[in-house]
Amino acid sequence: MTAPFRFPRFFVTSPSPCPYLPGRQERKVFTELSGPHAGELNDALGRIGFRRSQSVAYRPSCGSCTACVSVRVVASEFQLNATQRKLRRRHSDLVVTACRPWATDEQYQLLRGYLGARHPGGGMTMMDESDYADMVEQTPINSHIIEYREPEVGGRAGELVGACITDQHSDGLSMIYSFFRTDDPARPGLGTYIILDHILRARASGLPYVYLGYWVKGSARMAYKTRYRPIEALGPAGWTRLDEHDTVSPLTEAIALP
Repeated sequence: MTAPFRFPRFFVTSPSPCPYLPGRQERKVFTELSGPHAGELNDALGRIGFRRSQSVAYRPSCGSCTACVSVRVVASEFQLNATQRKLRRRHSDLVVTACRPWATDEQYQLLRGYLGARHPGGGMTMMDESDYADMVEQTPINSHIIEYREPEVGGRAGELVGACITDQHSDGLSMIYSFFRTDDPARPGLGTYIILDHILRARASGLPYVYLGYWVKGSARMAYKTRYRPIEALGPAGWTRLDEHDTVSPLTEAIALP
């Protein structure tokens, strides 16, 4: 009997400084996503905590640290709270389109502005147009870039104010990377709005989960992920729900989706 796809080969990166917890080192285990069964492999790996970057699936494999925890929102049970409903109403005029994974200069310029405001000095700030095109277009699976635009003006498409590279799994949506305008007082909370839109989009499509990547307790950059309930975390016993006490330290400040 022939296996549906060949068992993948896994590799481990060399240690490098952790971007989330000062003074720690990180390593990743990764494998290539290729061939006619890349989508099935990505689905299977996603359920055990892997994330996709271009044609590679990876997850943390740090020898002395297990702080990075995969989390996913249970979209089928999610209910908007009062603050989230208000935010949805405020941005209800945005035009949302699921586009094929094709990079544009407009997207790239939005990304540059976002990185300069939210992650100055980060590694991604060195990305040029070609790097960004690879980030969007090198996908062997079912991916889209979801665009969020101002309303049309005179029959012309409105300004791009947000975008998210999104993968569709058999059991949900995986938010690979989102970016948005950060300097427009008329459009506060766009990062939160993009997540809410993905949760409601998944629920409307009958998909039970939205994968948000890794949560690190005590990291301000990851604090926002515990705002969306119910939310599940992947641990030794599989996926289990985080309770209301599983939050970041009160000394850290939550920020929007990076």
